[in-house]
Amino acid sequence: MRELYDDCFYVEETRWKTWASYDTDGNQLVSSYLKQDCVNATRFYLKRKQEKNYGDCGLEEGSIYEGNVGGKL
Repeated sequence: MRELYDDCFYVEETRWKTWASYDTDGNQLVSSYLKQDCVNATRFYLKRKQEKNYGDCGLEEGSIYEGNVGGKL
């Protein structure tokens, strides 16, 4: 049975006894061992995605990041 949270995502128990969240279109977002962790992680994920495009790990589309290490390691 799916439960609706914050009018924007559902959480349900999977057949493996873990918990998964889904957006209103049915796309899976987060999975977790505990239900409350799944709810909290989904809220965090959706908030960050809304604020900073967290779904892309904060990288701008088309950006290239390079780095060089100088000296001995």
